[in-house]
Amino acid sequence: MPDDIRARRRAGTGLGVLLALVLGAVLLTALPGDGEREGGAACGPRGVGSWSAERGLTAEFARYGDDPARTDDWTGGDGTHSVRLPDGRLLWLFSDTYLGRVHPPPNPFGESAAWREGSAPLVRNSAVVMRDGRLERTLPAPLFPDPAPGQWRWPVAARVEPRSPGVPERVLRVLLWVRAAGPSPWIYGVPLATEVATLSLPDLRVESAVRIADQQAVPDPSRRVLYGTTLVEEGGWTYVFGGDDGRAAARPAGRAHLARVPRGRLGEPDAWRYWDGSGWGAPAARSRPVLGDGRRAGVGSAFSVARVDGTYVLFTMAAGTAGLRAVTSYWACSPAGPWHGPGRPFTPGLPPGGGLAAYNPQVHPELGGGGRLVLSYDVNWLEPADAAAQLSRDVSRYRPRFVTLRLTPAR
Repeated sequence: MPDDIRARRRAGTGLGVLLALVLGAVLLTALPGDGEREGGAACGPRGVGSWSAERGLTAEFARYGDDPARTDDWTGGDGTHSVRLPDGRLLWLFSDTYLGRVHPPPNPFGESAAWREGSAPLVRNSAVVMRDGRLERTLPAPLFPDPAPGQWRWPVAARVEPRSPGVPERVLRVLLWVRAAGPSPWIYGVPLATEVATLSLPDLRVESAVRIADQQAVPDPSRRVLYGTTLVEEGGWTYVFGGDDGRAAARPAGRAHLARVPRGRLGEPDAWRYWDGSGWGAPAARSRPVLGDGRRAGVGSAFSVARVDGTYVLFTMAAGTAGLRAVTSYWACSPAGPWHGPGRPFTPGLPPGGGLAAYNPQVHPELGGGGRLVLSYDVNWLEPADAAAQLSRDVSRYRPRFVTLRLTPAR
């Protein structure tokens, strides 16, 4: 996170994954990787050629969150991820989430803004079901219970896959970040482990959560890696990106890591292999970064990667103070790099007024097509002292927004 974004206290802001989201986005270090092999002849430089606000999706989340008939569902959240279910529904996953009721404007300050009461519940995660472009219900929240007192789970990327290889029954796998309450600078929580939850289909009942990469044996919390900020499937493999929390340890930048799993085996810890700097090995303790040196170069732990016409494109917040608002991109011909960039940044819109940041750019492939990508970004209040009050004063300050991107060959 840039130096001018100060961390919030655990109770009150619901800042979710802002911890590493805006810290990302400086020049990426080219490390030894699979070279250009996986991209093949189709791989080439890609950047954002144009973008426009996706007002329909942004308005749909506002409609659903503001519905006064709802008293126990989603009214705002961050850490936005999505996954298409076999029956066509879209499941939206969120980290820190406000529930409760939203009141129509004016708010108690006489402003034309929908608002919620300061006593509204805040939970660590939630999931909202969308059908045919319309949000219809919130699953019981939190969907993923705390693993132990003082710990919590944040959901990140998800995939539908066979319950076991070769069987027709499918289940939903959701990657989870496990964190524990800690002192400064770990006010977002000390990273503990990556888990994979299994949910039954079509009823979306949580069946289990399996620990994949336990990091508690790593003495320095800033070197603990949590996986699942983004997934990319290619050649029979699911590539799983993750990162450490360098910024929380006063390092200028975090480092991105990479694992891969045979397609259909995300829930099997023994099937995971980690990039060790020259190839794919195990265990996770031998993982080496694919991006970033932890000093002048690096990336936040919550970026997003998409494969477009043979090229891997990474989206993250821009470097320095621009990271409060601007999104930039990088490209590579292999998940392990080398990565090239940054590309020309763009600045998506924020709600009116100052004191706000954009963060956590996430691609939603289920909503794109025809040469366009749909990307969400989260919005939040920067100052921890009054964040909870400001987020309740105007509920639009803590909801995802969307843009449509068109990529073109980069120079």
